[in-house]
Amino acid sequence: MINTKTALLYLSLFSFIGCQSGQTNKTPQATVKKEKNPISVNEQFNNYWYSGKAELSSYTLKQARYGEIRDGEVVLVFVTEPFSASKQVKLDNPQQAETDNISVLKLNHIRKFNTGIYDYSIVTSTFTPINTKNHPFTLKSTTSIQEWCGHTFTQLNLADNNYNFKQFSYFESDGDEEKTIQKALLEEDLMTRIRIQKGQLSEGKIDLIPSTIYSRFNYKKMDVEKAIISKTTSDNTLNYQIKYLSIDRTVSIDVEKEFPYKILGWSEDNGSGLITTATLKASSNEPYWKQKKLTDASKREALKLKY
Repeated sequence: MINTKTALLYLSLFSFIGCQSGQTNKTPQATVKKEKNPISVNEQFNNYWYSGKAELSSYTLKQARYGEIRDGEVVLVFVTEPFSASKQVKLDNPQQAETDNISVLKLNHIRKFNTGIYDYSIVTSTFTPINTKNHPFTLKSTTSIQEWCGHTFTQLNLADNNYNFKQFSYFESDGDEEKTIQKALLEEDLMTRIRIQKGQLSEGKIDLIPSTIYSRFNYKKMDVEKAIISKTTSDNTLNYQIKYLSIDRTVSIDVEKEFPYKILGWSEDNGSGLITTATLKASSNEPYWKQKKLTDASKREALKLKY
């Protein structure tokens, strides 16, 4: 275990690194319990996640879309960041934010694949507090989907007992929509929770808000659904199965059994007979936001990236 002084040092050092940004706009405020020292007290966790680097992992994607399996690629970027509890954005000056500074594990999930002549590019960003005891729900999740027909953007912000949901779409049937959804765990945050909670997810029946990608691809309105989480264990791997009871969707996630509990792959079965799969290719830890030069392109080769 590390002492409070050391933990504060970790947080102070990490507050000055990360993707650079300018001034941020205001977002819907949430009422959440704030804390002065939001860092984990697990030394192994802190040494890995507050090292000044992000974990980058690439996956071979087989994406079910329009009745066929499409070749593609996924990149998962896990990184801790100082996050504003009130504005729900990454803090520019975390050392001045005091109790508004919540340490989160951010997951950027980047998915790319082609459908015939045109391509899809999807990015989901999820911000889950490290201290899940004080902050049991993810603060924010956003998804943007770009393809040659147009693009959509979806955002959920935690506010009291609900998520404020906003969606902007070029489809007439969707249009622009705002509503509230009762707060529950997000399918998008299951992977961040696995990383934070020592590879563990609570088993049994839960309320769960399905993946935005699933909702968009299947023209489903986002809402809370019932699901059952179960776990099986092998010598080196934990496998979680998330089976929805009210919709035809089952997700399976393979997790490294030991720290740092990397995501080894996953599958998504929506009952069409075609299963989407992602299989780990390569992984590295890099301060990628600093690696902008032409000479840094070799890092992409190490990750076996094609797209």
